[in-house]
Amino acid sequence: MTIESKFNLPQAPDYSGVTIVELSPDPVLDDCLQAMALANEQAEKLSGEHMLLAWYDRDRDFESPQHASECHVNSAIPGYIDYALYHGATLKIDIEQGRFMFFYLPIDF
Repeated sequence: MTIESKFNLPQAPDYSGVTIVELSPDPVLDDCLQAMALANEQAEKLSGEHMLLAWYDRDRDFESPQHASECHVNSAIPGYIDYALYHGATLKIDIEQGRFMFFYLPIDF
């Protein structure tokens, strides 16, 4: 019996309950700031008031929360995704096939 079979480690994120929006703007975006502005606009349209929980910029290999993936070095799921899902993200906006990814939580008052 292997360790993996004992613990049933996930091999991919569980996106149940998460709306996934994939965007491929033309022309391509210059940087993460442009991507964030586009993602925030889409999040506002889809879920009203919201909170950005986590994001990833593949160009710079930078994530927020910072260092979230350090604990996930050998994991199939990057730390920023795990963080977002376990903190209630309900919207994922993927821009340019993973170049920029943003996870949101709607704010209910």
